[in-house]
Amino acid sequence: MTLLLLLPLFLQALAMFFDEFVFHRARGLPRWERLGHPLDTLTVAVCYGWLVSTPPTRAHAVAVYVVLCAFSCLFITKDEFVHARLCKPAEAWLHAVLFVLHPAVFLALGIIWMRGGNEWIPKAVLGATLAMMMYQLIYWSPRWHWGDK
Repeated sequence: MTLLLLLPLFLQALAMFFDEFVFHRARGLPRWERLGHPLDTLTVAVCYGWLVSTPPTRAHAVAVYVVLCAFSCLFITKDEFVHARLCKPAEAWLHAVLFVLHPAVFLALGIIWMRGGNEWIPKAVLGATLAMMMYQLIYWSPRWHWGDK
């Protein structure tokens, strides 16, 4: 069962790899996206941080997680007005896939958290998410990409 729950995480990681290392590098990111993408990742890290720091048996723990996840799902759509102008159809399709996977990953990790016994999984995913955010902050910083759009 746990392996099945990890499938959306694997698919999301694969899609994120193509988005970041193929599409973003090919077109470059304007300043708004260079700032916005780490903020997107931060909203995800907050959700995972909740799982790592809060037992599911605590009062309102699940409700808080759902609210955090819903906020993240809405927040990540903020760049779509920019993407509609800048992205080619293949990248737009990949973003749609990521929007579908985003809540699926939250649901999968929520189930793992509520079932217990695999506490290392949310911790590992949180660590990977924070590493991705650091990469975004460093790689796309104006210091490295001062000549971009």
